[in-house]
Amino acid sequence: MGNPFHACASCVHFRAKKGKDGMQYKCSRLGYETKPNYVFDCWNPKEHVRKLMEKRMGGSDKE
Repeated sequence: MGNPFHACASCVHFRAKKGKDGMQYKCSRLGYETKPNYVFDCWNPKEHVRKLMEKRMGGSDKE
């Protein structure tokens, strides 16, 4: 099983724009139209996602 956080919607490059035909999703880095649940190898998680990943993986050692 892969990283459950890894998806376009949690990436810093993900852009969502409401148009007259509904929502449009795009990767600003790649320039591709995408969907929130798509997965690309260039994924760079947003800061709040990174913190959540650390919290759930027990990575915040404060000793």
